[in-house]
Amino acid sequence: MLLRLLLLICAPLCEPTGLFLTASPSRPTEGLDWNSFPELQIPAAWKEDSGSYWCEAKSMQQKVTRSPRVLIEVHRVPISNVSLKIQPPDGHLVEGEKLVLVCLVAEGTGDITFFWYKGALGLNLEVKTQRSLMAQFEIPAVTESDAEQYYCAADNSFGPRLSELVSITVKIPVSRPVLTLTALRAQVVVGDVVQLHCEARRGSPPIQYWFYHEDVTLKNSSAPSGGGVSFNLSLTAEHSGNYFCEAKNGRRVQRSEVVPLNITGPAEDRKELLTSGAIGIVGFITMAILFCCWLKRKIGRRSARDPPRNPPSPAPQESNYLNSQAPGQLQPEYENVNLVSGDKIYSLVYCVQQEQHSAVDKPPGIHTEDKDSLDIYSRLKKADLTDVDYEDAM
Repeated sequence: MLLRLLLLICAPLCEPTGLFLTASPSRPTEGLDWNSFPELQIPAAWKEDSGSYWCEAKSMQQKVTRSPRVLIEVHRVPISNVSLKIQPPDGHLVEGEKLVLVCLVAEGTGDITFFWYKGALGLNLEVKTQRSLMAQFEIPAVTESDAEQYYCAADNSFGPRLSELVSITVKIPVSRPVLTLTALRAQVVVGDVVQLHCEARRGSPPIQYWFYHEDVTLKNSSAPSGGGVSFNLSLTAEHSGNYFCEAKNGRRVQRSEVVPLNITGPAEDRKELLTSGAIGIVGFITMAILFCCWLKRKIGRRSARDPPRNPPSPAPQESNYLNSQAPGQLQPEYENVNLVSGDKIYSLVYCVQQEQHSAVDKPPGIHTEDKDSLDIYSRLKKADLTDVDYEDAM
C-alpha cells in the first residue's frame, strides 16, 4: 500500500521580491515529466512512518519560512486468509525427499510473524518474522515419522490467524526382498510341490511382487497390507534352474538374490524302483523263512523217532532286541531285514536248531566208493541233517 506525501510550498507564503528556484534534475531528458514544485515521496509507508510532517523554505535573504505541521497516521492492515501450500502439491513423498511448507497471507501489512505446527496438538516447528506476505519452512529429508498433519499461522499484532490442516504421507521404499523355496524333502523330484515365498522386510503397503524362473515371469501378486506373498509350484523337469523375485511400492524396484533349484528325476520312477526292489527282497525272505520252518519240522520229527546220541544242548533263548550282540546269539543264515536306510530294506533270518550232533565223517553202511551216496550225505551234513534217516534223503 503506497502513501504518497506531497509537500508543496505555495508562492503566497514566500516573499514576492525574491524567490529561490531549484530544479531537479537540472538537465532533464526530453519527453520526461518535469515539475518545478519541490516534493517528497515515500513509496511505501509503514506503521513506523506515522507522525508530524512540515517543510521549510529559505529566501535569498536567508529568511526561513516554515509550513504548518501535518499529522500523518499510518493504519496497519490486519492479516486475513492464511493458507499453507506444500511442495510436492499432492503431499505424497518418498522417504528421503524434501518437503517445503509455504505459509501465505492474502492481506496484511507490517512485520508478519509466521509459525509452522505439526499435528493436531500443534507441535511448533519454526518461527520467522519478516516484512512479507509469505514465508517457507523446509524439511530437507523426510522420514516415516514426518507423515502427519501440518498447519501454519501468521500474526502482525492483531492476533494470529490459522491456516487449514494439510496431510503429508511418507512412503517407505521397499527393501531388497528375500526369496525362499520350501519343499517336503531336501532333494526334490518331478511331481513334488515347492512353495515360493517372496517378502520385503521393509516398505509401505501396498507392495507388488513378481516371481521369475530364468527371467520368465511365473506369477505376480499384491500385498495390500504389506508383508510377503507365496504360491505353490508343481515341479516338472523343465523347472530346474534359477529363481528370483522383485518387489515394488513406488518408482523403485528391488530384486532378490538368485536361488537355484535342482530336480533329480520323476518321483514315480523312484517309487516303482523302490517297490519292485522291496517285493523281490520280501519274496526272497519269505522263501528263506519257509525253508527254515520246513527244516525245523523235519528235525523235530526225526528227534521224536530216534533218541539223541548225545545229550541235547539247551535251546538258545530268543533275543528281545533286533541285532542283539548278547553272547551265544545265533548267527543268521540270511541278514537283510527290518532296517531301512534310504531305498534299501535289510532282513535278518535265523534258523533255530533244537539239538546239536557230533560230526561224523560218514554214515555207517556207506562205502567210500559210493560217490553218489557220499555227495548226498555231504549235503545233509552241511544242513546239519545227519541224524535224519539216510533213507529219507535217498
